[in-house]
Amino acid sequence: MEQKIALVTGASRGIGQAIAQQLIATGHFVVGTATSAQGVASVAAELGEAGSAVELQMEDADSVAAALEHISKTWGAPLVLVNNAGLTRDNLLLRMQDEQWDEVVNVNLSGVFRLCKPLLRGMMKARWGRIVNISSVVARMGNAGQTNYAASKSGLEGFTRSLAQEVGSRSITVNTIAPGFVATDMTAALSPEQQALMLAQVPLGRMGEAAEIAHLAAFLVGDNAGYITGETVHINGGLYMG
Repeated sequence: MEQKIALVTGASRGIGQAIAQQLIATGHFVVGTATSAQGVASVAAELGEAGSAVELQMEDADSVAAALEHISKTWGAPLVLVNNAGLTRDNLLLRMQDEQWDEVVNVNLSGVFRLCKPLLRGMMKARWGRIVNISSVVARMGNAGQTNYAASKSGLEGFTRSLAQEVGSRSITVNTIAPGFVATDMTAALSPEQQALMLAQVPLGRMGEAAEIAHLAAFLVGDNAGYITGETVHINGGLYMG
């Protein structure tokens, strides 16, 4: 079978890096994205001959268009898209600046729209495609100081369900993964006291591993998940059970 091209945003570290590696292990050619030339070089070196990397600013329509054109001309149209890139600008709502709200929503939600719309053309033509959006447990639970982030991730889940209904007739599935507390560079920077408070809320008593998220993503983009669409799959150690 022809090797499928997978585009993974935010592939320079953490969950995105793990997903990119797992998709390579399952036979995909992976194009990872980063927001800087240094990040692109790092992702390309990490993926080796089984992948490559491009610079992409999710909030910039011109950057998205240029990256997708380069990918299409160089490797072909991606039939697998993992929207992992995102950011936080935490603050209590009473103190939140307009820029903090706009930046988070523009990257985490509008950026997914900017990628999905053009890439759907190739998937529709192939009559096959897989889109996996990375949300967060806070989309359902909420979290003080993250109204912007929670709103963007809740919107992403609604986006997923609606798009799944639009493209299902072409064998294109659209699903969301909602991780809980995952061991990454960001969580490693927390103090032992902060980590203990987090873990006290998790029935399994530990943080998730990026590799666990990656295995779930690889399953959802595979043929064995062809009858799953419009779903949000929670992977949080029991932190949220809904």
